[in-house]
Amino acid sequence: MTVALVHGNPESSAIWDPLTKALNRHDVVRLSPPGFGAPLPQDFSATYLAYRDWLESELEALSDSDGPIDLVGHDWGGVHVVNLMMHRPELVRSWTTDIIGVFDPDYVWPETAQVWRTPGDGERLVESMLGGTADQRTALWSTALPPDIARSIALAQGPEMGRATLLLYRSVEGPGAMAETGGGLERARARPGLSLLATEDPYVGSDSIRRRCAQQAGAHTAVLEGLGHWWMTQDPARAAATLTSFWESVAEAR
Repeated sequence: MTVALVHGNPESSAIWDPLTKALNRHDVVRLSPPGFGAPLPQDFSATYLAYRDWLESELEALSDSDGPIDLVGHDWGGVHVVNLMMHRPELVRSWTTDIIGVFDPDYVWPETAQVWRTPGDGERLVESMLGGTADQRTALWSTALPPDIARSIALAQGPEMGRATLLLYRSVEGPGAMAETGGGLERARARPGLSLLATEDPYVGSDSIRRRCAQQAGAHTAVLEGLGHWWMTQDPARAAATLTSFWESVAEAR
């Protein structure tokens, strides 16, 4: 059995440090998308479909050697998870995401994402957020994350991540487009799913949107009351307990 964790933008796998410790397992694997703590090949298009295909390749390699996979995605990592579930659900035993609301036609991109999607403005914002020195980036991220994690993420940031960020955000045509391209969220019903609903996360759509999408995908909703976008660092023990309970329910149902 393997637990595979996929992080988002503009992050590195350090975001999972507290959760990995709280899970206290020896079968946890972190998958870093190209450009986000992993090299960005020149010929990698960094579209959301390219990241879906990348994740499929990573899971194919894992399933060949490590058995069934429980897949967990955060932020854009959670988007990659859902896109994979609409395309190759047989690669996993179960899936979890904290951002299923972005697949709803009524989802509205947060302000920062809208700037990234705008030519010119997006480049300037990337330079402001991902440029400068590692110390400056650490100070910026320390307002939201523990200092050690902020430092690790800052060290992973730079021009490659900026390029990947802009290409990724600009590859999505509009609200609901990814679900339509994937053939509908109902395709994710092929495997047990979990939608983590952190009540204080301002980036992932309203509660009603998230619940509606989870229902379409056949996913259970677990409410993380009082937690925000980085729930895995805010209360890793509660997050680990929520995930473990879900995985145990999947095992019992088999």
